[in-house]
Amino acid sequence: MHDPREPHLTALKRLLRYLHGTVDYSLLLHRSASTELVVYTDADWAGCPDTCRSTSGYAVFLGGNLVFWSSKRQPVVSRSSAEAEYRAVANGVAEASLLRQLLAELHSPLAKSTLVYCDNVSVVYLSTNPIQQQRTKHVEIDLHFVRDRVAIGDVRVLHVPTTTFYLELRCAGSSDCGGVLEYTSL
Repeated sequence: MHDPREPHLTALKRLLRYLHGTVDYSLLLHRSASTELVVYTDADWAGCPDTCRSTSGYAVFLGGNLVFWSSKRQPVVSRSSAEAEYRAVANGVAEASLLRQLLAELHSPLAKSTLVYCDNVSVVYLSTNPIQQQRTKHVEIDLHFVRDRVAIGDVRVLHVPTTTFYLELRCAGSSDCGGVLEYTSL
């Protein structure tokens, strides 16, 4: 940088505190005979006390190894828990689709559909129902994207009970309500 300023120093200090606090964290990848692609998604509807925006997240596993994950506050307020969860599913499906394309380009295409787990029954129904409901029109792009992936067989959206779920989202407690993705192996 040619002209560092005070905000740059503040950002650097924050980065160093983060690195110091996470020095014992690691990501282990194990050899696996399976190449199954599995996605777990979750959302907390209107979880931010300041903006009422939802936080959504996903974790993508390839052969039992965690390879992608994300937890972000959604850019708009969701009007229902199903809408918040559907946005999380759409983001997880998008990440899985990119990984499927990458594997195909590397001459290792996946033979099976990607399994996408969600704890909302309405989302599972919406992912396969071709009838456009008036009350779901505001999430139309996400609906079409996920349904297209389901229709070509790349993705299967399945229900998993909340009590056996892998992911839990919580608000980090700050005013920006950035989500924290907690992964619990069952």
